[in-house]
Parts: sequence; C-alpha cells; structure tokens
Amino acid sequence: MLGRKMLIAAAILGTFAMLGAGLVAMTFEGTKERIATNEKEFLLRTLNEMVPTQAYDNEIYTDTIQVHSKQLLGSEDALTIYRARKRGRPMAVIMTVHAPDGYNGTIKLLVAVDLAGQIGGVRVLAHKETPGLGDGIEVERSPWIDQFYGYSLNAPDTQGWKVKKDGGIIDQFTGATITPRAVVKAIHRALIFYFLNREALFAPADSIREIQPPTQTGAR
Repeated sequence: MLGRKMLIAAAILGTFAMLGAGLVAMTFEGTKERIATNEKEFLLRTLNEMVPTQAYDNEIYTDTIQVHSKQLLGSEDALTIYRARKRGRPMAVIMTVHAPDGYNGTIKLLVAVDLAGQIGGVRVLAHKETPGLGDGIEVERSPWIDQFYGYSLNAPDTQGWKVKKDGGIIDQFTGATITPRAVVKAIHRALIFYFLNREALFAPADSIREIQPPTQTGAR
C-alpha cells in the first residue's frame, strides 16, 4: 500500500515537473524574439549616441567585422567592429573594447573613432564595478565618460593619456582610481589599434582578421 502511494506521488511530481519545463520552454520561445529586438534597439541607440544617424547611410548594425587583438582590445575572443559609411565612403568605426583590469573584473566598452582618428564617444556596455563608486563610468550616473570626446592618439600625448593621479590629464573618481585607470588605458589602446589598422577596418568583412602587436604608437 505504502509503495503504491509513493509511486502515485512520484508520478504526480513527475507530471508537474514536465508541465513546468514545458511552460518554461514556451515562455522562452515566446519572448526570445522580443528580447533580441530589444537588444538590437538598445545597441542601435547606443551606437547613434556616438555616431549620429545623419553621419552615415549604411546599415551600421550589420556592416561589421570581427577582429582579434588581446594586447590592444583586451580580449582573446573575436570582438565586433561596427563601420559607419556615407555614400560608400568610410566615416567612423565603433570598436568593441575590453578593459580586463577593472576593480571587479572586465569592463566592456564601445569606442567610436572617426576617420581622422578623433573619438566620437565612449559608452560602457557591461561592468561589475562597485555601485556608488566605480559605476561612475556609466553615462546615466555621471558625465565622466563624455570627457573623451574629441581626443585622439596624440591629443593628449602619451603621458596625458593617464589619470591625474598617475601624472596624466584625465579626471578620476573621488576615492576610486582603479576603475577609471582601466578605462583610460583601454581607450588609449583602442586608438593605437585604430591607427595601426585604419584601412583594414573598412575592408570587406570576408574573414576574421588577426591583428599583430603594434610596432609603433605615433600618429599623424
């Protein structure tokens, strides 16, 4: 008798488990397309904050290449480069960049650079920095990230591309240096990457490009 009750209970539990799994799967399938749409809309809004829509006429979201450069872009994985063009002419790139030495881990960034090598904007995609302190890198919490607009590889010079505590010109946060230091370093390296590979970045997206370590850091 006891064994039969246990079997019945097990069967009931199994049925509920199957129903639950089915509902989860149905919910996921029903929301997957909406999630993908929302992610695309968010990324496009972010891209357009750095490269205004009137500055290009191509499909910037799909005009991309994948590149490798652990030394300059901070990741062993392939990272996406978005290309902006107008009437077929290169206008700007928006590079996915990782700062691996954040206080609590990797900080993921987008860095926009125009054809002349000037920064059009920087935005944070993801981070795990301390709330109320390191999260000042987010544009929603602080204007700190906007100070890079108009900077280039040589303006400021190499020494200037450091936080003030390290002798540079970049502001850091009160009570926090590691996070802004990591971001500044990542942006500077991204500019070196752009200078060394400017022509290749606008080439047809027919393969993943292996970027070699830099042999020079000067810019025209």
